[in-house]
Amino acid sequence: MLADYHLHTEFSDDSRYLMEDCVADAIALGIDELCFCDHVDPGIKGDWGIDEVTYRGGIALMNVDYPRYFSKIKQLQLANEGKISLKMGLEFGIQQHTIPYFEKLVMTYPLDFAILSIHQVDDKEFWTHEFQEGHSEKAYYERYYQEMYEVAKRFKKYSVLGHMDLLKRYDEKDGYDAFGNHKEIIAEILKMIISEGKGIEFNTSCWKYGLDDYMPGIAILKLYRELGGKIITIGSDSHKAADLANNNIHKAQEILKDLGYESFNTFENMQPIYHKL
Repeated sequence: MLADYHLHTEFSDDSRYLMEDCVADAIALGIDELCFCDHVDPGIKGDWGIDEVTYRGGIALMNVDYPRYFSKIKQLQLANEGKISLKMGLEFGIQQHTIPYFEKLVMTYPLDFAILSIHQVDDKEFWTHEFQEGHSEKAYYERYYQEMYEVAKRFKKYSVLGHMDLLKRYDEKDGYDAFGNHKEIIAEILKMIISEGKGIEFNTSCWKYGLDDYMPGIAILKLYRELGGKIITIGSDSHKAADLANNNIHKAQEILKDLGYESFNTFENMQPIYHKL
């Protein structure tokens, strides 16, 4: 079975990939199940119909338009019944101070799946290097993992932790051993989520971005399994057709199998479903 559990469409500010095109492309590629996980990042983005629309580079910097988003997924589910399974998900870019926003969101809109991601800390983004500016790698990785720990400790309405070592996409690429230097808190995060029936994702965008390790890295993937972790999804983090075409789902499945994993997961109504590797 091929399932892609991390996809972005026109409902994310950083994608122009029409949802219907994504579905058609996935069917052509032989993918059995998709879960849309468009971006929600309160703190730096507003909500349609509530907040003033802000722009960055001519693009509206806003969260998902929830009514239109869920309505379109339902339409596509009906139109493609028997061809592909489509699930409703979101990628939660959570910070400690935005937890109340997400508590309300999950009470308003039913989901099949939710990724808990740390995209910003104190409303400072990683990709612009605003978060890292003026700090050593040790300091900003420490703050990143502390934020992840505190958020996961306080917020429970998610399915998996997204790209656990996302910062390596934006670090100095000078060989800093983020896992070795922060293994203790990484282990504490993993122990906590395992005990609560949560999982992690294998994000295959590591190949798209030319990283020298998987995402999360092989050390985290091994530690998670050694600690008893079993819930793991595979997602391409696609933002355009080329990303989906090069999704590397088969490759990720083989890597997980080689690491001793026996299954991967899909979700329905926030409950994990296991598929043998």
